[in-house]
Amino acid sequence: MEQRFAKESKCFKIARVFPTDVNNHETLFGGKLMAYIDDIASISASKHSRKMVVTASTDSVDFLLPIRMTDSVCLESYVTWTGRSSMEVFVKVITEDLRTGERHIAATSFLTFVAIGEDKKPAPVPKVIPETEEETRLHETAPRRADMRKHRREESKKFANYLTIDFPWE
Repeated sequence: MEQRFAKESKCFKIARVFPTDVNNHETLFGGKLMAYIDDIASISASKHSRKMVVTASTDSVDFLLPIRMTDSVCLESYVTWTGRSSMEVFVKVITEDLRTGERHIAATSFLTFVAIGEDKKPAPVPKVIPETEEETRLHETAPRRADMRKHRREESKKFANYLTIDFPWE
């Protein structure tokens, strides 16, 4: 089976925080950051698989610090682990105060993508090879996160059976 280094899927996105990007607390809208996260993670998944990909789940987004208008926001993403057709992508969000240069981890996120072949069905993906200490740690802890995702998905399917599909006005 083909293999690729984690660094081959590494992507970066840097943005400035403008007044139209912030909420009433003058910090970056969480939804705006989530859109950035999904966008860059999908690029990492596509680079690793060299196929079309779909977001299977946003496994977690942990907002650790507020992102202010005086900050730039840098997102770094890469594939940390693979299944047969699925890929776990890690996104690290680093803020930098543009006045002082001080940097902090503002958020972390894990997403799962599935590679799609020409036949529109899930397609095999290369295994990922970690190299750095960070990549190795994330790779080693990925099976536990995969088990949690599987369990959560099963619970979500059960829960969906109890939900109504009627609109409130019907």
